[in-house]
Amino acid sequence: MSTPQQKPKEAETSRLQPFGHPVAGGVRHDAKVFKTGDQARTVADLVADIQALTAEIQELYCLDEIPWCIGYSGGKDSTATLQLVWNAIASLPPEKRTKTIHVITTDTLVENPIVAAWVSRSLQQMKQAAQQQGMPVEPHLLYPAVKDTFWVNLIGKGYPAPRNRFRWCTERLKIQPSDNFIRAMIRASGEVVLVLGTRKSESVKRATNMAKHREWRIRDRLNTNPNRPNSLIYLPIEDWHTDEVWIYLNQWQNPWGYSNKDLFTMYRGATADNECPLVVDTSTPSCGDSRFGCWVCTMVSKDKSMEAMIQNDEEKEWMQPLLDIRNELDVADDRDKRDFRRIWGQVQLFERNVDGEVSVEPIPGPYTKYWREYWLKKVLQAQTQIRHTAPENMRDITLITPEELSEIRRIWLEDKHEFDDSLPRIYQEVTGEPFRDPRPGSDRTLLGSDEWAVLEEICGDDAMHLELMAKLLDTERQYRTMARRNGIFEALEKCFETSSRSKEEAIANAHYKRDLKNAAEQGNIETVKQLTWASLKFQATAGDEKLLSD
Repeated sequence: MSTPQQKPKEAETSRLQPFGHPVAGGVRHDAKVFKTGDQARTVADLVADIQALTAEIQELYCLDEIPWCIGYSGGKDSTATLQLVWNAIASLPPEKRTKTIHVITTDTLVENPIVAAWVSRSLQQMKQAAQQQGMPVEPHLLYPAVKDTFWVNLIGKGYPAPRNRFRWCTERLKIQPSDNFIRAMIRASGEVVLVLGTRKSESVKRATNMAKHREWRIRDRLNTNPNRPNSLIYLPIEDWHTDEVWIYLNQWQNPWGYSNKDLFTMYRGATADNECPLVVDTSTPSCGDSRFGCWVCTMVSKDKSMEAMIQNDEEKEWMQPLLDIRNELDVADDRDKRDFRRIWGQVQLFERNVDGEVSVEPIPGPYTKYWREYWLKKVLQAQTQIRHTAPENMRDITLITPEELSEIRRIWLEDKHEFDDSLPRIYQEVTGEPFRDPRPGSDRTLLGSDEWAVLEEICGDDAMHLELMAKLLDTERQYRTMARRNGIFEALEKCFETSSRSKEEAIANAHYKRDLKNAAEQGNIETVKQLTWASLKFQATAGDEKLLSD
């Protein structure tokens, strides 16, 4: 195994071969100068930097008893960072390797399946290698809580596909799981050092953000963490260029036995032209521009990495159903799929400006019952299809877990009062198998699809009437077994507040309240009087209108 103190493979540094266009089994690096910020670095400079970083990592590691957590995504930057740390600590005498290095990876459950499988296998091999080599490395695969997963929020609660103004996914899926782990480490040890593969050259935005954090810098590449007390952030490759990352991964052997060449192949397959050329100036495209993430992500205009994988490799065409779902979620205007009320049942207005034309409209709420059931069918259909068409090693894929399905079912039944209990029916229709809910007592109910069908027949085409009756009946059912039914009248009253008006009446009432509030804030007494009188007429019955007009 090569260590950072040893010369890299191919003997002379002048012959370092980064990943690029293949030539006779390798790639010759003829240009030895790399741009890193405003400075030009030679390959010899990179080797010297690796040696200096090795000494720095060893010094920081042996300085105290504070545990380390390395963020590992399986991508090039986190792999290079972990490899640097691993090689540096492996060079220490065994008696000095006393501090556990926790490698944490968050699986959002909607990761690109190729990358998710890659990372899972890498962690398994990492654990075995650490035991064999006597390394204090302990990998952890973290998951979001069931209530926070993508499908529970989108299909269960009806959250719309994430957008810049409503980016509900990142905190729940990525930040919270790792933050929970880090907080547990701080509670156990008092402090923690976070080692991250963040680099300035990733993007202008990243460089700007890193520059803001320099005020918390203790020493080179080491900051206090402004977002988490009692933690430090160490950024060993913050000044590295993309090409230097690939050179390092190519020339220094992966210490836990995983293939960095396969990692590069995965990146190359995720670019449109299936190539990752050596970057020598700003006009040259880089393999580092590939972005792996959630396959459902609508925060980007296109999932270019998955599109390229499908385009470049016939064996990856099985992922097409995933790309189809992602593209169907990513529509500019999905208001026709969403409720006219917010998730708490009230109409909320906003000023909408389209090409200079201002209008006051309701803010769209969660997906309606029809569309939540629609997305459930699409995901189950994709999962069923992939389990028949994917390569053998990917046929056990799970797009939506039984625990997520159980929580979605609970939300539909208990929070949304949809006692027709459509999830088991949809599951069996799509998969051909009965749904087995792991939640204890989930099949005990007084109301079901038969009662729902009767209500639908009674209410006809009046959707709001159906919703109100369902809420009233199910609210009574939920309070039925309670020894003390405190709060039942407030709960029934809330049913009327949110579901007793038609869409048109609810929106008109929201406009009335908004106009009345604006008039009151402006001190317009006459308008307030008129609006108050209008509200009396609005609430009056048809028989009372003549008396009010006299």
